[in-house]
Amino acid sequence: MPASKKAKIEKVAGMSNAAVEKRTGKDWSGWLAVLDKAGAHKWPHRDIADYLYKRKGVDGWWAQMVTVGYERARGLREKHEKPSGFEISASRTLSVPLAALYEAWEDHKVRARWLKEAGFAVRKATENKTMRITWVDGETDLNVYFNAKGPRKSQVSVQHGKLSSAAEAAKKKSYWAGQLERLRAVLEER
Repeated sequence: MPASKKAKIEKVAGMSNAAVEKRTGKDWSGWLAVLDKAGAHKWPHRDIADYLYKRKGVDGWWAQMVTVGYERARGLREKHEKPSGFEISASRTLSVPLAALYEAWEDHKVRARWLKEAGFAVRKATENKTMRITWVDGETDLNVYFNAKGPRKSQVSVQHGKLSSAAEAAKKKSYWAGQLERLRAVLEER
């Protein structure tokens, strides 16, 4: 296979040929050929992953990785697409203690200073660790993760899922980048 075609497959699939071959015994062109021959382009995601795991002996995480790469290379899945819709993530590390970062999400008065949207529903929260949120549209989900990076440094990671399209995912990616910058400005001005 020409180098340019290999590079294109790597870009679409999301991982290098060398990494895939090292962990699975085949590069992308090898897995594409195996899965095409098996008729995997007609299978749902779970069946492809099961085939790789059970019939081809690919480790669980790598079976998922190869499945997603195959789906993307064959036009069966777009970037950021999951079985439940599209999902994006954004994260920021801020120069504030973990408790202050968590409070900026939990306390509606602090949150109103940086987040444009109001009225989301927290389904589950573990203080200073996670929040599971139904977004204001009532249909999409947020998973928010909080991590200490030191006594006065912490990180927030936001995953926004169940988005309906690649266009909506791109908008939310930009939205969250902006909101997390606003959050940084509010918290680091204290």
